Amino acid sequence: MNRRSYLFLFLIALAVQAVVASLQTIPGYLDADYYFLGGVQLAQGKGFTEPYLWNSLDDPAGLPHPSHGYWLPLASIVSALGMWLTGQQTYAAGRLFFILIAALVPPLTAALSIKFFRTPAFAWTSGLLAVFPVFHLPFLPVPDNYGILMILGGLYFLLADRPRPWFWLGLLAGLMSLARSDGLLWLALTFLFIFWRIRDGKQPISAWFQPVALALLGFLLIMGPWYARNLSVFGAPMSPSGSRALWLTVYDETFIYPASQLSLQSWLASGWDAILGVRWWAFTNNIQTVFAAQGHIIVFPFILGGMWLLRKDRRVQLAMLAWAALFLVMTLIFPFAGSRGSFFHAGAALQPLFWVLTPHALEQVVAWARSRGRFTNHAYVVFRIALLQVVIMLSIWVVWTRVIQNGWQEGELSYPAVEQFLVERGAAPGDPVIVLSAPGYYMMTGRPAFVQPYGDVDTLLAVAERYDIHYFAFEAQGKLKPLRDLYDHPEMYAEIEYMGEVNDTRIYRIP
Repeated sequence: MNRRSYLFLFLIALAVQAVVASLQTIPGYLDADYYFLGGVQLAQGKGFTEPYLWNSLDDPAGLPHPSHGYWLPLASIVSALGMWLTGQQTYAAGRLFFILIAALVPPLTAALSIKFFRTPAFAWTSGLLAVFPVFHLPFLPVPDNYGILMILGGLYFLLADRPRPWFWLGLLAGLMSLARSDGLLWLALTFLFIFWRIRDGKQPISAWFQPVALALLGFLLIMGPWYARNLSVFGAPMSPSGSRALWLTVYDETFIYPASQLSLQSWLASGWDAILGVRWWAFTNNIQTVFAAQGHIIVFPFILGGMWLLRKDRRVQLAMLAWAALFLVMTLIFPFAGSRGSFFHAGAALQPLFWVLTPHALEQVVAWARSRGRFTNHAYVVFRIALLQVVIMLSIWVVWTRVIQNGWQEGELSYPAVEQFLVERGAAPGDPVIVLSAPGYYMMTGRPAFVQPYGDVDTLLAVAERYDIHYFAFEAQGKLKPLRDLYDHPEMYAEIEYMGEVNDTRIYRIP
């Protein structure tokens, strides 16, 4: 492929991303809201702090709170870059680089295909699969890690067959770790890749030292400053949020207060039936993610076929191991986060390689059938076009259902009306409020916000007392079991004043 081909893929992808982005007026879900607002804080010179709390896993003292203790900061940094470049702190500026990154994924995928097969037809197919990535498409133009991980993963496999790529692979592993906590897996895989290379070359053990040192240097150049920041803020290289998430027995405990209730003892007390049942539930959900979200349904068998055909390639072996490790971690260790999107998120680093393997496997299937007289010599072209047509239609269907039909929001667009209600009834600008999505409420109104805790009315009152909060906006979709009765029967709770309702959100004053 020549430069014009790569440019053409970039422009097609850019046009597709622009169309999808035009349908999304806000980030649209908790993660993206959080990353975008993290960029706003950086652009405003407030550093890694946040004027809201979306969980209490690190036992926060109050606001402002150190940011990115649970989620990592790379997406927020990328969002801030757009704001610094344009001089604006708007959503359009905050997602600018995410659109450009998403448009770079197809030409990078095509380049990776050329690296593997030296076949322009394969590269075009792989690149176009990346232009229309089905379930990933709605998430690429917003502030999140999908496009970032696709670029980093594609570069990782593109550089992996160089003679001495260790520093660069360590650097990429560091960037993946700055994007997501599971990025640490890529550092471990880099060490394993070094071991394979040394063993394959029949080199002495002493030859391991320099590659490992170079990889670690690249990694620490990225993650060293972040670990130092965490040491100064949390007293450890990593926030306690992640370790406490190990002991969740239901997803809603992500928002538990106080977080000290989460422990090995509380986890064991839930019983082995519940522990194993949750992991079976996560297994079935993650299998669906493998087949549908990552495999695009129709592409899945060709991904597997491509891996089998190239099973002796060390890069493919590394990808297979990464896929299996992510699946196991997101099923057995973090079943709630994994089955609710983390496995889909983390697997984005492997998508470029999946798209690269697909046309090769398709050709082998057609060649096998053609050798038995079942297809003509032009069958591969026909099947390649048919595959792309199905993927394009699936991508359009996903955008229609996820963005247009269901609406690209999780209740954020209702918050301005709630804010107007509070202001009309005397809420001062700095008075915090308890809501279902604290980042979403702050994004839409500028008011400090705390997440609705998982617990009963006493838990709600304890949070309000500790952080001096006097307002609670109780959304219908936030009717978690322990608090459901407060929503359904507000008149029965004298300790909390029911103020009124705005679009299925019931608003309370806490004395």
